[in-house]
Amino acid sequence: RAQRVMASASLKPVSGPSAWLGADLQNKEDQWIYTLSASDIEEIDRAIAHVHTIFPAPSGELNIAQVHKEHFHVPKFSQTLATIQEDLVHGKGFILLRGLPVEKYTREDSALAFWGIGLHFGEPVSQNAHGHILGHVADLGSDPTLPTTRLYTTNKKQRFHVDSSDVVGLLCLQKAKEGGLSSICSSVTVYNELLKRYPELLSELMSKDLYWDRKGEVPEGRQPYWKQPIMQFHEDQFTAFYDRNYLTTTHRHEGVPPLSPVQLQAMDKMEELCASDPIVLHMVLEPGDMQFVHNHHLFHSRTDFIDWPEVRRRRHLLRLWLSAPNGLPLPEEFKERYGDDIRVGSKRGGIICPGTELCTPVDPFVGLV
Repeated sequence: RAQRVMASASLKPVSGPSAWLGADLQNKEDQWIYTLSASDIEEIDRAIAHVHTIFPAPSGELNIAQVHKEHFHVPKFSQTLATIQEDLVHGKGFILLRGLPVEKYTREDSALAFWGIGLHFGEPVSQNAHGHILGHVADLGSDPTLPTTRLYTTNKKQRFHVDSSDVVGLLCLQKAKEGGLSSICSSVTVYNELLKRYPELLSELMSKDLYWDRKGEVPEGRQPYWKQPIMQFHEDQFTAFYDRNYLTTTHRHEGVPPLSPVQLQAMDKMEELCASDPIVLHMVLEPGDMQFVHNHHLFHSRTDFIDWPEVRRRRHLLRLWLSAPNGLPLPEEFKERYGDDIRVGSKRGGIICPGTELCTPVDPFVGLV
């Protein structure tokens, strides 16, 4: 541990557009909310119609996975999306696209529009062992106390965390009756504050002796856990990876030690900074809002929520995990989670296990109605 503390003494603060404060942006929504114009929506409508023409599905559900970027033709809007994508990966690291008219679309067309827009930010990768490349954030009745449960399938609070891809996107289809507030923060800013105020705890977060639980989703040839720091540098680039829910259950595996008191203290202090003013930025996702976040430079969270009793009114967000073609160079440790090929421009990230078949289910509530 003494060596880690000494190493932290050589660290420097990180500057640049990704090191922002929520307080500086809260009342400057024009810097992080883009409202779709009438022209944008017209192009999206035409793209949806075009996809249905080239991929007719008269007797069933459209296989959205067969839709590629060139099929979803939005010529003028794509120029706007290209500018946003660059800022997403190499700028402040997030955007809220507002105003997709989900109220006039079928569930399938809402998913198709979200998918087509997401393809302009990266290539979808699998979000679980089931191979969902179009995912669903909804309370599906999963037991949050089980160590293998992914919390996005419950109504419980999700602490500040990242997902296992370069970019994560969410489309709000339906709000909860109460709660479900979305919050984000710059992990770069959190790192800078830890360096300034708690360097001895920062060294714990940068340790390679942290064990992560795969929650039963084990790729071929891998152990049911892996080791990776929470914060680290590679080629002079900062990157963060964090989900406490994957760290607190790993000691159930043979040979894995429980988290030490100082490791828990370091995570507590980091999360305290994430949620604090002036660092945190809160937002309410309305139906038709699309939030895209760069996982390597941002943490995101959501509060717990109370749902409507009717299944079809339940809180429901579509989700994409995206591999960005212009992503950051990543350290070797990411191979354990992102796959063996983590080169910039490769399709990296996601979860592939034996038997995984990629799919794009449109309705997560089948069997619950």
